[in-house]
Amino acid sequence: MKQKTLLKPLEIKGIGLHSGRQTTVKIKPADENTGILFEKDGVRMKALYQNVKDTQNCTLLEKDGVQISTIEHLMATLCVLGIDNALIECSSTELPILDGSAKEILTCFENAHLQTQKAPKRFLKVMKSVSFKDDKGNFIELCPPKNENLHIYFKIEFPSKIVGTQIFDGDITKDIFASKIAPCRTFCEKYQIDYLRTLGLIKGGSLDNAVVLDGEKILNEGGFRLQDECVGHKVLDLVGDLYTSGYALLADVKAYKTGHYHNNMVLRNLFETTDNYEIL
Repeated sequence: MKQKTLLKPLEIKGIGLHSGRQTTVKIKPADENTGILFEKDGVRMKALYQNVKDTQNCTLLEKDGVQISTIEHLMATLCVLGIDNALIECSSTELPILDGSAKEILTCFENAHLQTQKAPKRFLKVMKSVSFKDDKGNFIELCPPKNENLHIYFKIEFPSKIVGTQIFDGDITKDIFASKIAPCRTFCEKYQIDYLRTLGLIKGGSLDNAVVLDGEKILNEGGFRLQDECVGHKVLDLVGDLYTSGYALLADVKAYKTGHYHNNMVLRNLFETTDNYEIL
């Protein structure tokens, strides 16, 4: 397998979740072995776990005082489509939230053309199990792959009956991503929105870009897109965050009630020693 990049640039526009301002992202071809590179105000930063400076509500990169946030949905799409190299120019500190999922991002790339490069594609294979667990018992574990793929088992549990216990268990393929992961929107409780707005955040948040739960009710017309949309969105975030390893990951992943913080910490644990992984 060879590395891939875009044949021609593509552009995505929309509002930022927190600022509520219009933002434009231009995704351009990049040379072999570049990786995924974000740029704002002339500052370029690689989408790597060690450049992640904040994981509250999203994954945020920072370099030289310049920040770019909410990269996870785009990163997940790049990962699953096998795009190894890209330069992503951002007009704002946030990527567009769009509809709160990766559905529109995936559609943009389906209408674009990719080019195969000469350099071989590189994979990161987990060789020893590595985990991270917080003080609440939420945990994530990266184990050696069973079938040379990225496989994810993700379980969430919510007291609300409308969400309850949901489980995703499967290989991350293009077809599974398109049908069961990409359409899944971010979700939250109404009281969380009210609180965040008192802090001056989520100015761009609405029922157009998030599933909002109010007790046992869904405020969005039409309800959930998929029966297990909530856990599907958690898997979407996880796939994007794991791509900040810098490689296509070969692992059997087990996650329980985790988020961006846990995803970043387990990568940091993975790279603590080269005995934990192999670059293929």
